[in-house]
Amino acid sequence: MKTSSGKVAFFLPSLGGGGAERMILNLARGFAERGFKVDLVLARAEGPYLSQVPSEARVVDLGARRVLYALPGLVHYLRRERPQAMLSTLSHANIVALWARVIGRVPTRLVIREANTTRISVSDGPPLRRRLIPVFMRLFYLGADAVVANSFGVAEDLAKLGVPPDKIKVIYNPVVTPELFAKAEESVDHPWFRPDEPPVILGVGRLTKQKDFPTLIRAFALVRKERLARLMILGEGEERPKLEALVRELGLKEDVVLPGFVDNPYKYMKRAGVFVLPSLWEGLPNVLIEALALGTPVVATDCPGGSREILEGGKWGKLVSVGDVEALADAIVAVLSNPKLPEGAVERITRLFGLENIMAEYLRVMELE
Repeated sequence: MKTSSGKVAFFLPSLGGGGAERMILNLARGFAERGFKVDLVLARAEGPYLSQVPSEARVVDLGARRVLYALPGLVHYLRRERPQAMLSTLSHANIVALWARVIGRVPTRLVIREANTTRISVSDGPPLRRRLIPVFMRLFYLGADAVVANSFGVAEDLAKLGVPPDKIKVIYNPVVTPELFAKAEESVDHPWFRPDEPPVILGVGRLTKQKDFPTLIRAFALVRKERLARLMILGEGEERPKLEALVRELGLKEDVVLPGFVDNPYKYMKRAGVFVLPSLWEGLPNVLIEALALGTPVVATDCPGGSREILEGGKWGKLVSVGDVEALADAIVAVLSNPKLPEGAVERITRLFGLENIMAEYLRVMELE
């Protein structure tokens, strides 16, 4: 393995429990293993993934209440530390990173990463954010040395926003790691996963509008009319009261559980009867990749983003229309009736989304080879 003594920085708002944060931690670990000095520069050092920061990486807390307020601290950091390269992720953090490099007048190579289909994702935010983020991206992304899209769907979305195609580089997320398989082997202390219990339908993600768990719950109500099964949704978010009310309304309290955020969802994925992604939109849904890597059959909505890419149009798992409750229920029942992944699915997913392969692409785009 080639090693280096250079410094690499990663800038993001926090280490909240999302896919983008988890992927940055995987990359940070990969760079540290190659001998780079790694700084995780956070607008605010908070979030459930703080406990998972690799021991070789340093956390730099800018102590900002909002990402925008981190700008002076980030400028100071760049002037003081002068990393060879910095990778920023999430739209609002990317804009702040671009401004900081201009103000700081440093030679640091700046690569920004988009993890979502921005034109859709910003539509779910506050009015000011909906108006400004696309405009700022169009104006300021020109200043990046490269813009990484984590799927071809995200790349297409960026180009439609006005980002020059020659700046855009598609690099999939480094999802499949040795830690994924190690954590999947840990025991599950939940009665639903004992032998001879009904199969568990699993959903994982933030409890937000984007993930559309109401459709999954309604589909599960139809599944229960045909066969015994249970539904578990791992994650936390502002939609919890709405989801719990829907579970009560449909009379599913005995068969649906929402345990909240868990540090290790992989042990549940490995033992689920089927993994379901009911999202309205995505960038590149890491949880879908993780479930496939662990050998669990999947059902996903054919939403804007990377689901179709991951499943190669439905070859490696079932795709259904967004928001179609009956189609989702039918697909779940079909998978539970024949819970086998197509031959070669695990090998393909490991090759495409393995940390080693993805690290090589990031080394090139950050010019650290």
